Amino acid sequence: MKPSTLLIAGASLAALTASTLAQELPQRILDAGRIVAATNPNYPPIVYKDPATNEIMGLDIELGEAIAEELGVEIEWQETEFIQMLPSLQTGRVDIAMAGMSDLPSRRDTVDFVDYMNSGAQFYTLTTLAEAISAPTDLCGKRVGASRNTNWPNDIAAWSEENCAGAGLPAIEVVGTEGSADARTQLKSQRLDAAVQGNETLPYFQDLEPDTYVLIGEPFTRTLAGIPTLKSEEGEQIRDAVAGALKRLMANGRYQEIFAARSLEVNALEAIEINGGE
Repeated sequence: MKPSTLLIAGASLAALTASTLAQELPQRILDAGRIVAATNPNYPPIVYKDPATNEIMGLDIELGEAIAEELGVEIEWQETEFIQMLPSLQTGRVDIAMAGMSDLPSRRDTVDFVDYMNSGAQFYTLTTLAEAISAPTDLCGKRVGASRNTNWPNDIAAWSEENCAGAGLPAIEVVGTEGSADARTQLKSQRLDAAVQGNETLPYFQDLEPDTYVLIGEPFTRTLAGIPTLKSEEGEQIRDAVAGALKRLMANGRYQEIFAARSLEVNALEAIEINGGE
């Protein structure tokens, strides 16, 4: 076979492969040439805005771009409130959502999750309070806050029931906040004694505000973050396409590179799962 014939054959094979990958998506998305993703850029380093340019960035953004590239389409980001993400899927405004959303059984009535990241709820406090609060049980009887849009308030209450009440200590007073940023604000004003965030986020804030936050113990839960897709015939097609793209990114090493670039290797999964959260 002539070299030119080999080049043509190689190009044809590459085009066929790209076409095959793209055909995993619904025709509507292929015709538009883009997949629409909801995001909420207030969860660094997973998704946030560059302070200098105001552009959205983060692990989810890089991973979403890689998924879209693998599927042969563009990705269009739509900023929305976290609480509006699942309704946006139900109304067809978006095809997927990427904002570090926890895969919880309570959320699976209307959506499936393509799980892509490991997370854990982590207690933390201020360095100025660290001497009095050095172990998780020091939080018994104290005010601990976390975003009410997450499952963390329930996680704190469950931990308190087992480790405080179960040991004859006063229960933690759980405070639901408007978000993790609000929890940090209340902590710095000492309206809270401690707070909870995902372990994937706290190193970022420790770097951003040196000598401000101290971790208390190890993460006390394990959850999976996932990409939700609607429970429908089309939604399942999108789910499987996204899962397939992530598996290929994991196989070729790009998935691991994206996590490593943000020092989040501990949060990377060994295998992509569907509805694996508990």
